[in-house]
Amino acid sequence: MKTFRFVIKQITPLLFSYFFVGIAFGILINDVGYSALWACLAGIFIYAGSMQIVMVSLMSAGVPLHMVAIMTFFINARHIFYGIGFVDRFRKMGWKYPYMVLTLTDETYSVLCSIKYPDNMDEQKVDFYIALTCHLLWIFSCTAGALIGQMITVDMTGIEFSATAFFVVVCVNQWRQFNSHIPAVAGLASAVVFYMLLGADSFLLPALSVSMIVLIIMKDTINQQMGGMKYNH
Repeated sequence: MKTFRFVIKQITPLLFSYFFVGIAFGILINDVGYSALWACLAGIFIYAGSMQIVMVSLMSAGVPLHMVAIMTFFINARHIFYGIGFVDRFRKMGWKYPYMVLTLTDETYSVLCSIKYPDNMDEQKVDFYIALTCHLLWIFSCTAGALIGQMITVDMTGIEFSATAFFVVVCVNQWRQFNSHIPAVAGLASAVVFYMLLGADSFLLPALSVSMIVLIIMKDTINQQMGGMKYNH
């Protein structure tokens, strides 16, 4: 119990974001005709946070499943880069290693990077409980959202716009906080160019690919600009 109480204390700032975003996803997926079972399975196996909200809009628009999978890979590819530093740490956990890789999110990454373990506490157990507790909360939130969606009797037409609004808020927040605007400009420019060239049905993957290439090429410049980053509190 002592270990679990310590874990809860570490992840308390994450609980509300996990809960409310998961609820939103559940309501959205129910609104397009999928049951709470599918919401639960998505929470278990996809576990991609805001990407799950985008996935609902893509699926309801008839985007092929393989395209959704490829887009999810590109959008969440950042996990590959910052997860490399945890490979040796997770590998020592034996059978838990694959699960720790699956459940490394932006939020759990930030907790694991800053956590200070008490001297008398098993570090591997703490890491595992952090990942497991956050994952279980996400599964519960997604499922609960779908069940709530079944009970809501009001017309939910237009709720899918919440995904667009969510990402607009994220983009505005990052533009204000980060000294380097190269990632935002690269994403916007590539999206506009390929939208004009290829149309609404085919522009996303080329735009994501070009954006990633630009970020890789300009990595050093971005890092230099981000070195003096100031956060707005």
